[in-house]
Amino acid sequence: MLTTTTRLRLQEICGRIAHGAQVSLADRVYLQKFADRDRTVLTWVHRAQRQQQQGLVTGLDSLLADLDLGSCDAGDDHRPHDDLGEWFGNASSWLRRD
Repeated sequence: MLTTTTRLRLQEICGRIAHGAQVSLADRVYLQKFADRDRTVLTWVHRAQRQQQQGLVTGLDSLLADLDLGSCDAGDDHRPHDDLGEWFGNASSWLRRD
């Protein structure tokens, strides 16, 4: 669970990423530390990266961006995974089998 201060700092960093502002390496490491542990923070990071790449989206594109489907890397082509365990490895905790 994130404290209010931590959540606000992480969202502020994501906001700078989304607007293409400068983000220090220390802030990126701090953000990634939480993104590795918390699926919600990872979603914020993906959303910020998509917004930085695509700009402001509206309509159906906005809905698809909010669903956080696919890769946030524009150059990433679809690659089917051979190992379903690897594919579901970063899934939400309610979806994984432990």
